[in-house]
Amino acid sequence: MAKDGIDTALIESWALHYLGRYSSSAENLRRILLRRARRRLDGDREVLTEVSALIDALVARYRSSGLVDDAAYAGAQARARLRRGQSLRTIRARLAAKGIGTDDATAAIEALRDGVDDPDLAAACAFARRRRLGPYRQGEINRARELAAFARAGFSREAAQAVMRCAGSDEAEALSRGD
Repeated sequence: MAKDGIDTALIESWALHYLGRYSSSAENLRRILLRRARRRLDGDREVLTEVSALIDALVARYRSSGLVDDAAYAGAQARARLRRGQSLRTIRARLAAKGIGTDDATAAIEALRDGVDDPDLAAACAFARRRRLGPYRQGEINRARELAAFARAGFSREAAQAVMRCAGSDEAEALSRGD
């Protein structure tokens, strides 16, 4: 048992509580548990090293048992973010920030390409719908401002212009489906 009452049982309790509420990658779970231990230990580096080893062993055990699956997590996050209108570039960056390896991230992005001809174009349409840009705008369109919004969201100029060229929301929906 480590000092300050942090032992394997407490770390496992923290991990199961977190995983009960959120899905997570192995690296993200490790970061969450380390952050929680740091707050509890208040800067004691020697004990933090011991606790870090306990956390690493727990995460490895969860990975081998399948409780934490980076590939499944990456696929689910990529699909959800595409539906929300995030560009493939943004999705890849977000997966990397959550500790997903390049192989799992690439596989998740490629799986998105299986369902749709151009997933980035479908995401650009969803982005326009959520932000009420282009064909979804009610009032006057400020083309430069809207193209800038697409660029900040990580979409290519071609995808943004294709969405902006749509005459109405029905045409944009057809574009997102690849009709």
